[in-house]
Parts: sequence; structure tokens; C-alpha cells
Amino acid sequence: MNGNAKTSRIGRRTLSALALCLAATVSVQAAQPRESTPLPEFEPAESLEGNFLAAYIAGASKDTAAAASFYREAVKADPRNTELLERAFVSLLADGALPDAFRAAERLTSRDGTNGLAQLALGVRQIKAGQFAQARQNFARSGRGAAADLTATLLTAWAFAGAGDGKRAQETINKLKGERNYSTFRDYHAGLIAAVTGDQAEAERRLKAAYDGDHNTLRVVDAYARFEAQAGRTDLAIQAYSDFDKLLPRHPIVRDALNRLKEGKPLPRLVTTAQEGAGEVLYGLGSAGSTQGDELPAVVYLRLALYLAPEHALARLTLADILDRMKQPERANETYAQIPANSPLRLNADVQIGLNLEQMGKGEEAIQHLDAAMKAHPNDIDVITALGNVQRSRKKYEEAAETYSRAISLIGDQPASNFWTTFYFRGTAYERAKQWVKAEADLKKALELVPPSQPAARAQVLNYLAYSWVDQNINIDEAFTMLKQAVDASPRDGMIIDSLGWAYFRLGRWDEAMRELEKAIELKPGDPTINDHLGDAYWRAGRRLEGKFQWQHAKDLNPDPEELEKINAKLKDGLPELDKPAATAENPPAEKVNPELPKGAPAPSEPPGAADKKSGG
Repeated sequence: MNGNAKTSRIGRRTLSALALCLAATVSVQAAQPRESTPLPEFEPAESLEGNFLAAYIAGASKDTAAAASFYREAVKADPRNTELLERAFVSLLADGALPDAFRAAERLTSRDGTNGLAQLALGVRQIKAGQFAQARQNFARSGRGAAADLTATLLTAWAFAGAGDGKRAQETINKLKGERNYSTFRDYHAGLIAAVTGDQAEAERRLKAAYDGDHNTLRVVDAYARFEAQAGRTDLAIQAYSDFDKLLPRHPIVRDALNRLKEGKPLPRLVTTAQEGAGEVLYGLGSAGSTQGDELPAVVYLRLALYLAPEHALARLTLADILDRMKQPERANETYAQIPANSPLRLNADVQIGLNLEQMGKGEEAIQHLDAAMKAHPNDIDVITALGNVQRSRKKYEEAAETYSRAISLIGDQPASNFWTTFYFRGTAYERAKQWVKAEADLKKALELVPPSQPAARAQVLNYLAYSWVDQNINIDEAFTMLKQAVDASPRDGMIIDSLGWAYFRLGRWDEAMRELEKAIELKPGDPTINDHLGDAYWRAGRRLEGKFQWQHAKDLNPDPEELEKINAKLKDGLPELDKPAATAENPPAEKVNPELPKGAPAPSEPPGAADKKSGG
């Protein structure tokens, strides 16, 4: 496998994401990298083919630990196979087993000096060792192509800075010209390099240029504001952070910096050494890959970034977030837990740990973890809301409502639009706790607050409130209008379409109910509630054999125990006969089937793991 091709794939699409390369994820990290952590034990296969197949499947499943372990075994059986060695190298690198990855890189480059990723990894190791001239040699051989040239140029500039040659460093970085978004990226690193090499006037000029070019990106704002604060221009630093806070309210790094500045405390610079600067380059590339879904390249860059800058909190958080997306919550929690207790991002990490514990089926442990975090930070709305989300997920609805009330009491009388989810969550908790008056008030408040720029989120609130009205046979006309608006906003959301179909059913409009519910089934065929609803509609329309088939299918899809009991009763006796003619919007039916409310997909701003599971009957 050609090394240049591998490097090109590892760096694909980074050029189009330069504006994002510096962007920060709202989260946390720091501590020591996994460079010395042994690989988990996996039982090796008895043959080369078996280990290769196991490694291949593990890689396809994004299980980097298993892939690295099995590829290592495969290489032992066929040590001259360069392709196997390269696959093992990439897997070891992605898994954070860096000493083993570096040894594999040495073997690869001895066979093929053009292997770009191997040369990059070895250059990073040389920077860590302070061997900057050798690092530049590795970077010069790290491949061709726009992405590889970008990476090599930036890292070479930092290698010159590490050797104390600020002039050559600036000459190198100034080669980045012509491409869109290069100017901000170039000025950002040029300013950081100038500050490290002692040219404060150039550092101020370049960081100011980067800030003027993009003052909506946290890394740029943070670097510029910290430099100005150290130069004694605290007013400029406060202004920069305050302007960013209007764009993205309550970011923990910004809140911490503003508090420190207002209290007269110093702010350290973002980057203080060439090693940290090179880590910043790799973090930027990993962050860009993360936002574009390039998970493996992003993980590789972030592992190398943390090898150089183990205290880089945002790099560690971004890595943990990717591990979450790769369905590795235990590994993600290990990464979150490495964030120091004094980091402004630690509380974000604790929230994510709690939510992951819930997703891993450790609900009580999640509640204990988040309760402890809330007691340590009694005025933090995010951690309180996270606890309420887990309580709600555990069906502790009254407790959840009390917890959300605690968060809402901290919000104040004029809540910002970003707090709509808190009212929505409390409204759903009240509804499940059968306190409808309170639930309705909160759902209306959420609908009032949710911004028009989030149509999918607005559709969820419309769905919940309107379905609740239909379920109670009140506000039928308004409910239908809202449900149609929700479907228009989320036409591919099977759960919302199910709500509209079920509303037609409650009105006795069987043909329209079947039409909508069949659409919903196509979108979410594995949902027990939708199958159950369609069975009811078929039964009422006289298609009783099809109705029983749908009920049986719903039963096979593991509904909640309460709903399973209802389904079994319908399979035995069918639906009861209606006492009166089918209803209209002006004449709702007396019959009440008592479904639990469908919830739809989690709102965009809802924390991972906090969404309700849709259920009903």
C-alpha cells in the first residue's frame, strides 16, 4: 500500500475545513496520554487468516483496541507482509499504543521511505524528544498533496521554532498562501510561534490579524485574548471573550477566563513551547476531521496531539466525543476521567460520564455520579439538567421534575431561547407523572422559547403538546394544525407521522389513520408503538386479520411490559366495539386507548443519552 496514498486518505478534506480546524468543542480533557497503556487482552485466533479476519471486522466496527490486537498477532505470523504491518501501525496509532506504533513506523520506513503517515508519526516523536532537525527531515518525507503539505509545513515551522530559529519558522509558515481560509490559519500559528520565540510585536500583529479575520472561533479568540491579557490590555481581552459569549453563551472556557480577568487573576498563554504548538496543529486537524465525520483520521491526529500536549483539554474532549460516536462509551469515559479536577471543562466531562453510564445500563451509578457533581456545583444548570435527564430516562418522573425545577429556578424570569429544552424536559416529566396542568404550561413555554432556526426541535415540541391534547380529546382542531406543522418540519420522522396517524384514529377517520401510520411504519419498521397503532387502525377499518398480524409484530418487538399486557389482550379479544359513530374534530370520541405519548427523536441540543424511548399502545 502506497504511503503517500495512506497519508492522503488520513488527511482528506482537511483543506475545506480550515475554518473549523481551530474550532473548539464544548467539552473537556487533560492528563497523560495512553502512550504507555497496554492493549486489552483479546484471545488471538489460531491462524493468520483468522487474526486478519478478526482485525478486519474489528476495524469495520470501529473497535480500535481489538483491531490493533489482532493485527499485531497477524504481523507476528507474517512479519514480511508490508500491508499487514501498515494496517497494524494505523490501528496501534488510532488506539493510542504509541510506542508500538512508533516501532511499526520504523519498520515501515525502512522498507518504504515514502510512507507519509509513518514519517509524520516519527517526526512527532522527534519533536517530543527535542530533536528538531531530525523531525524536519521526517516531515519533508511525509508525502505530497495539499493536506500532507499543509501538515508538514506547519509542523516544520514549529520544529524551527523549537530550535530557536524564529526567522526560519516564519519564512516556512508564510509559504501557506493562496488557498481560501489559509490567512486566518497562517496568522494564528504565526502569532503563536512569534510569542514562543520572543517576538512579541510580531505575535501581537499576527494574532490580531487572525482575530480580525475570524472572531467567531474559540481557539483564535482564546489565543488573542490571553496574549492581550498578558500584555496588560485586560479590557481588550474581556471584550473579546464577552463578544464570543454572545455568540456561544456559557462556554466553560470563556466563563472561566472572564471570571479570572474580572478577579485580577493571570491567564497563561495558550501555547508556551514548540512541542505544544505542534500539538495544536495536530489538534486542529483532528478537530476538523471530527466535525466532518472522518473518525479514524481524526483519532490519529488527536492521539499524536495528546502525545505532544497531554494537557490539551479540548483535544482530549474531542477524542472522547469521537469515541462516544464510535460506540465505545467505556473508552470515552476513561478519556473524560483524565481531565484534571481544576480544569474549567471537568464538569462537562462529569456530565458526559454520567450520561454514558446511563447508556451503558448503569442507571443508578449514573444518578449517583451526577448527584455528586450537582452537590459540588449546586448552581450549574447543565449538571442539574443532566441529572434530571437520567432520572427521567429511569422513569423517576417526579424526581426528574423536581430536579428540572431546581435548574429553572436558576434560569430566572427571562429565560433565553437556549433554555427551551429544560422546560420541555420538565413538561414531559410532569406529563408522565400525570400532572397535566403543569406539563401543559411547560410545553407551551418550550414552544414559545424554541427558536425558529431549529425547525426539527420545534417539531418535537409541537408533536408532544398536540398529541397530548388529542389523547385527552381537547383542542382537537388546534392539535391537528400543530401536528401537520410538525410533519411538514420533519417529514421523515416516523414518530411524528405516527402521532398524526394516531390523531386521525382517535377521531375515527380510519382510512386517513391507516395512510399516515403506514408511512410511519416505512420510516420506523422496528418501533412497537407504531406497529401497535397500525394494528388498531386495521382492526377498526375491518381488516382484522391484518390488525392481528401487526399486533403480533408489535409484541415481537419487545414493547414495555404495560403495553405488552394491552397487546396480549387485543390479540385475544380484539378491540371493544364502539358505542357511537366515528367522531369528527367537532365531535371527538368517548373511547380512550391510553397510549403513552410518542416522543420523536431527541432535540438537537439534548445531551447524548438523554432522549426518551418512544413507547405506547
